[in-house]
Amino acid sequence: MKILFLRLRVMWRRFRHGERHLQTDSRQYATQVDALMRRANPFYSWQERANWMIDIVQWLRHVPAVSMLDDDARLRVKQQRLASLLEWLDNNRDVRRVVQATLQKTLREAAGPELFCATGLPNEPAFFSELTEHAVKLVLPKPPFEADLSSLFTALFPTAEDADWLLALDTQSVAKIWKLIADDGIAHSYQQQIDEALVYLATMILADGISKAFRQKLDPKMPLQATPFMVLRRELETYLYVSPRDEAALRSVRMLIAVCQAQTDRIYAHLDEHGVSVSLVYRVERMRAQLTRMALLTDLRSAIYNTDSQGAASDSSAGSEPGAGQIQALLGDLIAAHHQRSSVRGLIRRSFSLLARKMVERNADHGEHYIARDNKEYRAMLKAAGRGGAITAFTVLGKSLLSTVGAARFFEGIFASLNYAASFMLISAVGGVLATKQPAVTAPVLASKMGQLDTVEGLRALLSEIALLLRSQAAAVFGNMMGVVPVMLLISGLIMLTTGAPMMTAEHASASLHSLSVIGPTPLFAAFTGILLWLSSLVSGFTDNWFALRRLREALTHQRRLVFVLGAMRAERWAAWLDRNVAQIAANVSLGLLLGMTPVLAQFFGLPLDVRHVTLATGTLSAAASSLGWPVLAAPQFWLAIAGIVSIGALNVGVSFACALTMALRARNVPARIRRLVFRAVLRRFSASPRSFLFPEPAPEPAISVPESSPLQVDAADTVSSDAPERYESVLPPEPSPAPHRRPGRRHG
Repeated sequence: MKILFLRLRVMWRRFRHGERHLQTDSRQYATQVDALMRRANPFYSWQERANWMIDIVQWLRHVPAVSMLDDDARLRVKQQRLASLLEWLDNNRDVRRVVQATLQKTLREAAGPELFCATGLPNEPAFFSELTEHAVKLVLPKPPFEADLSSLFTALFPTAEDADWLLALDTQSVAKIWKLIADDGIAHSYQQQIDEALVYLATMILADGISKAFRQKLDPKMPLQATPFMVLRRELETYLYVSPRDEAALRSVRMLIAVCQAQTDRIYAHLDEHGVSVSLVYRVERMRAQLTRMALLTDLRSAIYNTDSQGAASDSSAGSEPGAGQIQALLGDLIAAHHQRSSVRGLIRRSFSLLARKMVERNADHGEHYIARDNKEYRAMLKAAGRGGAITAFTVLGKSLLSTVGAARFFEGIFASLNYAASFMLISAVGGVLATKQPAVTAPVLASKMGQLDTVEGLRALLSEIALLLRSQAAAVFGNMMGVVPVMLLISGLIMLTTGAPMMTAEHASASLHSLSVIGPTPLFAAFTGILLWLSSLVSGFTDNWFALRRLREALTHQRRLVFVLGAMRAERWAAWLDRNVAQIAANVSLGLLLGMTPVLAQFFGLPLDVRHVTLATGTLSAAASSLGWPVLAAPQFWLAIAGIVSIGALNVGVSFACALTMALRARNVPARIRRLVFRAVLRRFSASPRSFLFPEPAPEPAISVPESSPLQVDAADTVSSDAPERYESVLPPEPSPAPHRRPGRRHG
């Protein structure tokens, strides 16, 4: 409401004053410029002069926070302020000389190439040290900078939008500013600093390029002196100190920069195939940024020395200083790079993006076998889930026995974690399936298919894949339920026959029913459990990547002591088995620890959090109902618990699937438009045929074969070719499959 009132006030003032506000702004500009310019004093300290420069640029950048101006109008306001400042200086020659002396003295005393080789580039040697440095800068105040042009530059342009303003300056304004702030001595000094920055960047690139971590990722192997990083350093020194105006030397440097950039692409390809290291990704990203900066500095230097004939001709024809366009481009890139790399979130995203994509791809590889594509696989999924549910019943029994021991809460969490982990490992060993572990590894499979959409048939294939995936989830949930309920009832009956007492006391059983009621915190706990299930899949993908990155399969195969104990063939088989199953082992153990220890840690910090796993909760409900007897079926609390089980299953699967799918889509850079399109298509498909998302469709009868020369086949081919150019927007739910053909000799079709 306040913003709306201020906007209306601005519009009223414009309507009331008309053109007079422009004259008022001009008079106000003159007063403000006079106050700013008369503060100039070349005898002030460097810090005071730097703060004065910051105030000038802040006045130039100032735009009212509440206004009706769009981006172009804001840019014109800044340019108008700059024009007023330059015009005022032209009309006040005495003050202009003092301002010029102050500016030139400030820039002359700022030594060092850090503006060109450090601004906007990662400075720390490793990722976590760079992350710590970013965090410290966010928390602690910045110390006063002494004769540091890089710090002054970043303080002058504190927002990323300043790059657009700087690049939009016309040639005449740039020439006036240059004459105001620099002379031949300053220009020569900064040309030397550009040369020093190039040497510094080449040295940093060389140090990383010839390191063991980089050379092991490059093929073919070559001597150090023959690597492009060493050659780049030699050719750069030749270009800078021997033949600074030689076009052949300039072309050689540019070619070697491109070759080194190609080497970083090969390192990325190696990491993508053999495992990702966050530290190495950070170093590769730093090298790529340094190579890009070297290319910009080389272009600027060539324009200054007139070695690039085309750039020199264009500059001379424009009537500006040599390299003025390149200077503007470089300063704009410095501003953009500084604000892009000063973000902690951006640093984490750049360094972890490849690791996230690799973890997603590995989860997708493990998730393929969890998708039932026909009736046979659907029945196999039901059987495997039934085995998993039967084992989970014994997990519930172990959990119930642990609760009667009366151990300390921490040790109770440890024993519960061991119980869960052992149960999950046994389920994997017997080929069983636990329903809620599937979504986190099957969602990446779906995300991998989203990047392949370009026709109607591609989208229909994706919709079929989604239906298969959700159908497989439903089969796993149904199988777990069919396995855990009868086995849990059988266990309760055996306990009743052997001990003469129910598995749970009446108070314990009633409390269990109440804890599973849909009215209460059960949905929240179920959603939280879905997040834990997704986190266990991250641990699985990270462990798989770590195993591949450290080359542990080869290390275990050739480990001398292991070979001596087991023999060469057996050691190789054990290493291969561990390579295939390390991700599953990590997922089972991590999920057990998360389910067992998270409530303990949450209670330690005073958070009333608990976990609700659909299969475990179903087993608990079965045990509680069997302990209370038949009258429980008439109790409302029982049916509220049944509704709670339904909500637990939906939230376990839904939250885990949503988290994994979101991460997979972001890791694969799937556009938001395609995501919205797929979501709408899935809703239309579900409204047209909801049964296909839960149960397998009956297998269609084989159609009568059509000869190759049949007109039907020709028409079908023409129809397919004519439909190929269609895009996503015209997608409709697939038509129902035609009725099967009747074959001779059969009573039914």
